[in-house]
Amino acid sequence: MSSNGRSSGVGAGGAGAVYGLGFIGALVYYWQEAEGFWWYLWAIVEAFLWPAFLVYDLLKFISA
Repeated sequence: MSSNGRSSGVGAGGAGAVYGLGFIGALVYYWQEAEGFWWYLWAIVEAFLWPAFLVYDLLKFISA
């Protein structure tokens, strides 16, 4: 914290880099699985939402 009580934001960019690398990896994976125009569009959506799919499957695994 700085003298005015606000966070300086130093070191806050790491999560964005991890998400960005995950997005690229997910996009490559889902793009390779796509077979048509709509499947390619769905691959882009899935690449954006991969953390939600990951958490959902993890919670489903834990509760089983």
